[in-house]
Amino acid sequence: MLRLWMTLLLAVATPAALAQPYPTKPVRIVVPFAPGGGVDVTARILAQRLTEGLKQPFVVENRTGASGIIGTEAVVKSAPDGYTLLAGSQTTQAVVPAIYKDQVRYDTTRDLVPVAEIARAPFLIVVHPSLPVKSVGDLIKLAKEKPGQVRFGAASGGTPHMAGELFKLAAKVDLQFVPYKGEGPAISDALGGHIQLVFSNLPVALPLAREGKLRGIAVTSAQRVPTAPEFPTAAESGLPGFDAFSWFGLFAPAATPREIVVKLNAEVVRGLNAPDTKEKMAAQGLFTTTAGVDDFGAFVKKETERWAQIVKEAGVKPE
Repeated sequence: MLRLWMTLLLAVATPAALAQPYPTKPVRIVVPFAPGGGVDVTARILAQRLTEGLKQPFVVENRTGASGIIGTEAVVKSAPDGYTLLAGSQTTQAVVPAIYKDQVRYDTTRDLVPVAEIARAPFLIVVHPSLPVKSVGDLIKLAKEKPGQVRFGAASGGTPHMAGELFKLAAKVDLQFVPYKGEGPAISDALGGHIQLVFSNLPVALPLAREGKLRGIAVTSAQRVPTAPEFPTAAESGLPGFDAFSWFGLFAPAATPREIVVKLNAEVVRGLNAPDTKEKMAAQGLFTTTAGVDDFGAFVKKETERWAQIVKEAGVKPE
């Protein structure tokens, strides 16, 4: 008789447990890069908003290595229950899989589901003051006069690197790429005149440009940046149609229940629309964007195809 009562109690309790609203425990947001970069900054701002909104801790975990492959693969292999998420970008979704084909053992379009876009970040094209260049038109002219002699630096495979490769393709010029371990060393060498050109994240380059230590010539986004209105876009100053920016988003393992994905998307959108969140993002040179699950999925698909094609056309190889 006791066993019968226990069975009945479990039968009643199990549906109730399953019906508990998500989340019921802490959620991990895996950042596949080191602390301090764009992906990490956006993930930490977002984690705070999600913690406040969903009443459970959203904890950022940096799992670095192999150009983001290690952290991304860890999320791919996680249970699709909404408790392990990936803070990704076009680097993790398109660029790295295209460059490191032999090392990537997952398919980002098949093994991850887009949840929500978080932010976008344009770059500022900066040159050493000794370079006789004050506009994108000047840069293109000089690069054509001296093919292979203008050197630009970036972390290999990162979005600033890919912005430079896109510039080369669009302008039909030959710039010499110099690989670095990160943006900091590239900027340091640009300040020292060892390289002449950097496609730099706005928060890093803007103070240096305004102080005259480097010369800013254009932003890479299709529209001017409100926080740096003095700089024209590359598109309006010699390279029509040019548009390059970093974007950051939240992803979950494939087969994560649709209702969890939709709930997370709604909470991300609500958090990003908060004025203080917008201010925090803007202070980092980031601009919040909000879209539904399907719209973000379509954007990711388009961007994945675009950057993979750029990698192929530019002939970018593992360093």
